[in-house]
Amino acid sequence: METNAQYLLDHLRSIPDFPKKGINFRDVTTLFKDAKALEIMEEELYQLYKDKGITKVVGLETRGYIMGAILARRLNAGFVMARKPGKLPATTVKEKFTKEYGTDAIEIHLDAIEPHDVVLLHDDLLATGGTIKAAWTLVKKLNPKKCYMNFLVEIRDEGLHGREAIGEGIEITTLLTV
Repeated sequence: METNAQYLLDHLRSIPDFPKKGINFRDVTTLFKDAKALEIMEEELYQLYKDKGITKVVGLETRGYIMGAILARRLNAGFVMARKPGKLPATTVKEKFTKEYGTDAIEIHLDAIEPHDVVLLHDDLLATGGTIKAAWTLVKKLNPKKCYMNFLVEIRDEGLHGREAIGEGIEITTLLTV
């Protein structure tokens, strides 16, 4: 009998040498297009966080929006978008970071998180950890009660150490490790 993790692994596409030579890109779009994979991911994420008191899910642009929004609805929590600079219309807080292919920045609305909030930061992949660490730094500036962090896939087979780059002080879960 195939396990849920094996089903997801079987539906996770790898694209060698994308976006540049030497990178083995993990394409989660193949998980999103499969109804059973979506159902498995939703249920497993819900089971992980249903008793944590989550009040806001922060999804990272762009693929973190998909399961982040689905999970927020299922947890009866609000959904917050972490976006690239200049995309959010109200007052934002911003954090710059280094990622696999260069430098970037991420923003969230200044009024997105309140001190009583229990926040789950969600993204599709954990590779080097730069994007999620920047998002966590932003969320911490808004002083939530507690934070958790989740990924669909953690990449460890290519010498990437994103979990270590994030550091201590937050519970991190992943559905798949490759």
